[in-house]
Amino acid sequence: MAEIFESAGEALLYGLVGFVVMAVGFIALDLATPGKLVHVVWTERNRGAAVLLAGQTVAIGYVIDQSIRASESEQGLHYGLLSTLLYGLAGVVLMTVISCIVGLLTPGRLGATVLDDQGDRPHPAAWVQAAMYLGTAFMVGAAVS
Repeated sequence: MAEIFESAGEALLYGLVGFVVMAVGFIALDLATPGKLVHVVWTERNRGAAVLLAGQTVAIGYVIDQSIRASESEQGLHYGLLSTLLYGLAGVVLMTVISCIVGLLTPGRLGATVLDDQGDRPHPAAWVQAAMYLGTAFMVGAAVS
């Protein structure tokens, strides 16, 4: 019975680390896109911003998943939590840097283009950007496993 409580406690701690990494990712995306992301997605109901945020959230979740799996063979809970945090933050940094580089290589400011809904559908750049987040997550996930 004690093992169940210990495992539940560890799951809670890993969940908190994952939440911190997702919050940092949200802040990074908010800084990279025009306007306040909470307002743009929930109040303005911008589909492009929602696609971008959803892609990034899934991508960060995948990096956290792979980081936790890699940390299971590591040296104890503290080390596993720290390595999960650092791998997760590395994923967020890479996603943000790649997004900025793509923004420099594409016409217009990428954040503004992504948020340019065309009628009732998101701009195609939103899907591309979301896919870049996922592709980056797969690279980081492979590196940590």
